[in-house]
Amino acid sequence: MIKNRRGISLLLCLVLLFSWFCPEIGSEAATSSELEQSIKEKESAITEAQEQKKQLQSTMSDIQAMVDSLESSKNDLEAYVKQLDGNLAQIQSKINELKSMISEKEEEIKETQQQLEEAIEREEQQYAAMKVRIQYSYERGSSNYIEMLLASKSFGEFLNNANYMEQMNEYDQRQLEEYQKNRELVETCKKALEEEQEVLEQAKAEVEKEEAGLETLISQKEQQITVFQGDISNKEAAIKEYEADIAAQNSTIAALEAAAAAERKQLEELNKPKVTYDGGMFQFPLTSYKRISDEYGYRIHPTLGVKKFHNGVDFAAASGTPIMAAYDGTVVGAAYNSSMGNYVMLNHGDGLYTIYMHASSLNVSQGQTVTKGQQIASVGSTGRSTGPHLHFSVRLNGEYVNPWNYLK
Repeated sequence: MIKNRRGISLLLCLVLLFSWFCPEIGSEAATSSELEQSIKEKESAITEAQEQKKQLQSTMSDIQAMVDSLESSKNDLEAYVKQLDGNLAQIQSKINELKSMISEKEEEIKETQQQLEEAIEREEQQYAAMKVRIQYSYERGSSNYIEMLLASKSFGEFLNNANYMEQMNEYDQRQLEEYQKNRELVETCKKALEEEQEVLEQAKAEVEKEEAGLETLISQKEQQITVFQGDISNKEAAIKEYEADIAAQNSTIAALEAAAAAERKQLEELNKPKVTYDGGMFQFPLTSYKRISDEYGYRIHPTLGVKKFHNGVDFAAASGTPIMAAYDGTVVGAAYNSSMGNYVMLNHGDGLYTIYMHASSLNVSQGQTVTKGQQIASVGSTGRSTGPHLHFSVRLNGEYVNPWNYLK
């Protein structure tokens, strides 16, 4: 009787121990499968990161080749500016791609770091549980299983106990396999983290190189425009070209205004709502800027050395700085012009327009409706520009007006 009680007590201990370590057999298999899948995903991420590193090394812009190719067009300033702006757009696009990659890679690193921490925590818990299980098996020994079988009151209970012991052995084996897979996942996560970090650092270094290349080309452009406009022998020709350039610029803008006016008239005839200005103050067109590099009004032109009218306000800012719509409106122009570079022109209604020049890239297209504060472009140095800045103009009823009358 005492022997049977002892056997039943041992059986209960084993049942409790098994239920502690093995709450559900089916879930163990699922966990093992999930670990296997996680390992495969991380191995795939490692391969992808290694490919990204190779691609980064092979897609750098060849600045020197760009500079050399510009030599043949230096005598024709307009052709030179157009070719150089194409190169600037190419580099800016590359910078944007790299920055997008950097953002994605930072998110991937956060995710991998979290997975690594979870895997390490799971590993520690598994290791602690296995130690307890091993210690118990060592202390109880094989006699524990014999006593459990001898405690059986019937042949059916004997078979059940034998089956239970077999399940315990299988469970121990699964626990060991799962522990090994989890260890493999930890090591794979660590390797993936290293590879992703290398890609991140390499992409950041590439951005710095591309931005340096961008500055090199802008510097080349500044020197060439300054030389062309500052050459005493070409002074008169330079002034005439500048005036012709401004006239062409104004012609483009006037044509866009005329098209907008025709559209407004058509809407009136059809009794459809038209764009109207409600008199509100404009939002500042840049998220940040270094300084006002040129004010609105008459001034001595920096390279021509003659008094000329400056039809807007120039805000010096870093390339890529977001340009925002100063007010609600409709895009009547979003294109490239050899003088204005990449530009956006917005119709705010009642003859009021804003113009944003020299952008590195455009975010909107003609006919699109925009809201105050929406990004419409990015700062650049395209067109007749000698450095990254935004030329911001306001026109009312076909004439340029002081932008400060509308800005906060």
